[in-house]
Amino acid sequence: MNDFGPRIAAIILAAGSSSRFRAETGASVPTKLVAEVDGKPIVRHVVNAALKSQAEAFFVVTGHARDAVENALIGTPVLVLYNPDYESGMASSLRVGVGSLGHDIQGALILLGDMPRVTPKLLNLLIDTLAAHPLARAIVPVYAGERGNPVLLSRLMFPEIPKLTGDQGARKLLSGEGIVEVAVDDASVTLDVDTPAALEELRKG
Repeated sequence: MNDFGPRIAAIILAAGSSSRFRAETGASVPTKLVAEVDGKPIVRHVVNAALKSQAEAFFVVTGHARDAVENALIGTPVLVLYNPDYESGMASSLRVGVGSLGHDIQGALILLGDMPRVTPKLLNLLIDTLAAHPLARAIVPVYAGERGNPVLLSRLMFPEIPKLTGDQGARKLLSGEGIVEVAVDDASVTLDVDTPAALEELRKG
């Protein structure tokens, strides 16, 4: 809970089809998001990090393998939003998530459901940075010179979300004035699970 800074929502994008991952596994799992790491589904790790952060509202956007993902979230205080247009790409999930936010929300953490090593500490750093830069349009973590995820979009950015199409994520919006980069020493911001090999490396680490 963040008693002094802006009210922040966390939106976990968990609607994708995991096509690359499933192609390499023969579709033996409905979605990579329910593959287990350290005894929990990948998406559950992401949700747990959000719940332990200073964010105050929590949303998960589902689509492909909806039942499997929602079953992995049983017992968590999140609001699940179904995106019937998930096959059109990530932009549709961003529209569903941001479009569900109340007028009292000043920013939205956009988390990808396949990044299980993201920590509450990192999320709080992004939130605190927005509090220190109230005119920022977005806060972006940078590791070893590379931009990563999650990103924090301020309410100033919300009107731009409906303009996104296809598989455009928030990345397209992260240029121009008002984009604050935060250097981090946390490699999790560039670590996602796109392939079975990446999953095995994650499990070993």
